Amino acid sequence: MIRDLLAVSRPLSWVNTAYPFAVAYLLTARDIDVALVVGTLFFLVPYNLAMYGVNDVFDYASDLANPRKGGVEGALISPARHRAVLVAAAAVSAPFVAVLLALGGPASWLVLAVSIFAVVAYSAPPFRFKEIPFLDSVTSSTHFVSPALYGIALAGGALDAPAAVVLGAFFLWGVASHAFGAVQDVVPDRAAGIGSIATALGAAATVRVALGAWFAAGLLMTAAGPPAAWAAVLAVPYLAMAAPYVRVSDADSARANRGWRHFLWINYGCGAAVTVLLIATALR
Repeated sequence: MIRDLLAVSRPLSWVNTAYPFAVAYLLTARDIDVALVVGTLFFLVPYNLAMYGVNDVFDYASDLANPRKGGVEGALISPARHRAVLVAAAAVSAPFVAVLLALGGPASWLVLAVSIFAVVAYSAPPFRFKEIPFLDSVTSSTHFVSPALYGIALAGGALDAPAAVVLGAFFLWGVASHAFGAVQDVVPDRAAGIGSIATALGAAATVRVALGAWFAAGLLMTAAGPPAAWAAVLAVPYLAMAAPYVRVSDADSARANRGWRHFLWINYGCGAAVTVLLIATALR
């Protein structure tokens, strides 16, 4: 069961939610305290276990027909363990949420509530936002941007113009990332009767949406002012990765999985670059 829970939580993606929270909180609070530690641990493991656990349980039937499921891109857990996965996700998350509520105030409570709601509503009925084209990409992006916004709120910070620009660019990155990720699943999703931005627009058009959103994210970052504006160049690897699929057909959309696998590693490279930029900024 522990092995299954670990697989469900998708360790490769843990940093994608813990890092935004930790950076936002640390830059706002300028201190390492209990809230930073508890929040980082929550967004590292319990948050991902809840997000992907709910997804893998309620997408099980369609995932069976998806050749890329059953590994780092999504676990296939026996239906006999579905209830246990949901119970474990709730049980592991509850203590962290309780402590974070005690450490925060009304503003942070609201952001945390929206974040948790997005985690559940994306996959679980009756919401199933993942099946509503465009709302699926918006909700998915919320999964990654809300921890950063929560970090600012929990630290008692204000959403000033520079922070809003960075979070706006991050949100566009999230929309682009989800949209491109949906391209590879056009065929199995349509076969299962599941809607998505890619099934609605078609594979090639969705790639163009992703390219536009990544380009817009980079452009928006230039408005953040130096040195944050230097991060605008980080849009380039994503554009280069997705560009070869701009004319991919729906029937051949599965080959976009190769680009998606590159995307997973590009994230680590860009995350390292952002870290170096943050350190350089702090040392100025």
